[in-house]
Amino acid sequence: MAVPSPTPRSEKDALRRAVRKARMAHVSSLGIETRHALEEQLAEHLSAIVAGATIVAAYVPIGTEISPAPLLARARRLGKTIAYPAFDHGSDTFRFRAGDPVMPGPHRIQQPGPDAPEVIPDLVLVPLIACGPDGTRLGQGKGHYDRALAGLERGRARFVGLGWKVQRIDDAIPADEWDVALDGFACPRFLEWFGEADDA
Repeated sequence: MAVPSPTPRSEKDALRRAVRKARMAHVSSLGIETRHALEEQLAEHLSAIVAGATIVAAYVPIGTEISPAPLLARARRLGKTIAYPAFDHGSDTFRFRAGDPVMPGPHRIQQPGPDAPEVIPDLVLVPLIACGPDGTRLGQGKGHYDRALAGLERGRARFVGLGWKVQRIDDAIPADEWDVALDGFACPRFLEWFGEADDA
């Protein structure tokens, strides 16, 4: 009896489980001071990129996601506008709104209030489960970031995935037609650009 080939969805689900487990093990092995020091190293790698941006879109980390907080502190000192994903009531696509995340959104993640101005970022710091060798991003599987990034003009906005080193995997990630690839990936150990993107 022939065994059916795995579908891209089942491959992605299996990969999510494996990388989540690896990420949890990695973060569990870190003391709080070490974790904060590594997040400062992440900020160091991206400080020049943030300096060249005007509006930086970030995220509120959940669970074992790496925090962009030290990087955002640098951005604020430079006078950059900081934005976060914000869902309007009943919408499944978020907008980037400038301001502090002060209220829970529909997915129980803090976001700016509805009166915060909508902005168009030129640098988007993207959370992820995994990043492949060509910049393909594996997210939570809901498609929220793919829909939001698809609405931005590539070339005018850079998409940089943030994660721990264990999240940058060597195997290719199956890509669906709606998946939006990253321009770069940053972790505490390095900053990597894909395709023709560079750190200029």
